[in-house]
Amino acid sequence: MRRRTFIAASLGTIAGGVGAVMPGQVLRNGDLHTGAALAFGTTVTVSVVHQDTQQAELAIEDALAEASKVDALMSIYSESSQVFKLNRDGLLEKPDPHLLAVLAHARGLSRLTKGAFDITVQPLWLTFREAALGGFLPPAMLKQEALDSVGWEYVDAGPDLVKLRQPGMAVTLNGLAQGYAADLALAAVRARGVRHALIDTGEFLSDGALSASGRPWTLGVADPREQGRLASAVRLVGRGAATSGDYESSFTPDFVHHHIFDPVTGDSPQELASVTVLAPTGIEADGLSTAFMVMGARKAHALAARLPGVDLMTINKRGIVWKSPSFPAA
Repeated sequence: MRRRTFIAASLGTIAGGVGAVMPGQVLRNGDLHTGAALAFGTTVTVSVVHQDTQQAELAIEDALAEASKVDALMSIYSESSQVFKLNRDGLLEKPDPHLLAVLAHARGLSRLTKGAFDITVQPLWLTFREAALGGFLPPAMLKQEALDSVGWEYVDAGPDLVKLRQPGMAVTLNGLAQGYAADLALAAVRARGVRHALIDTGEFLSDGALSASGRPWTLGVADPREQGRLASAVRLVGRGAATSGDYESSFTPDFVHHHIFDPVTGDSPQELASVTVLAPTGIEADGLSTAFMVMGARKAHALAARLPGVDLMTINKRGIVWKSPSFPAA
């Protein structure tokens, strides 16, 4: 199943935040306007607070168009997408600059996390999904065959050509594309002169505040084990937010095998049930949430402490919560 669908449920609005204000309700910043479109296999939402209804509607239209553009380029399912063609053919001529930007970010994140983040784990996901459809886990031989195709350093990307240098390689940008789409959507909103917005592409990104009094956009983080319960509330002020969890797309009911893979072992990481990251941009929050699931709590918190503007909350499989010192709980 698509990772995007499950991330959308991992962060939701709570009372006192976006969910407490209905479209058209008068605020001191202006009215709240919302718009939505289908992208990444679910509903993308843009909410803005602005006094000029026409400008607000144009900003929302532009933002949704940007998100749809990223989805069209980077979907692993659509035969017309550049990522689909790259996986099918092993190379792609004249890649779109947006695709190159995301691939460059992926390479940098792989280096930063010493390979914990790796866009080439797609063969593992395909192998486990096919086995799960039959009600079993893949045999060791098939898992090793998929693992032999994994290696972020074997992706070459330049303005004329993107090439996968290992046989059987395939990439997924599901750990970056939604965050990147949020960044482009927010830039489109700002270009229309709107300074108070919340973007939801499955990864969240905010600007300004919900009201002139400074009441921030507020999100709820789902408990990874108790459906309908919040593990925390988060004040989102000018940053991106992303959650990854073992419950989002699990191949086994015990959450041991799920959609996130350790590119070294070929198995799902076993320590954490949920990771929530706040970062300066959507693409940073998106990618780090996946990487931190693989790295485990101690290494993840150590790295987060070194990254400007990054806060982190981890919940392990025993329910132990660890928040960075400046994590902005509501």
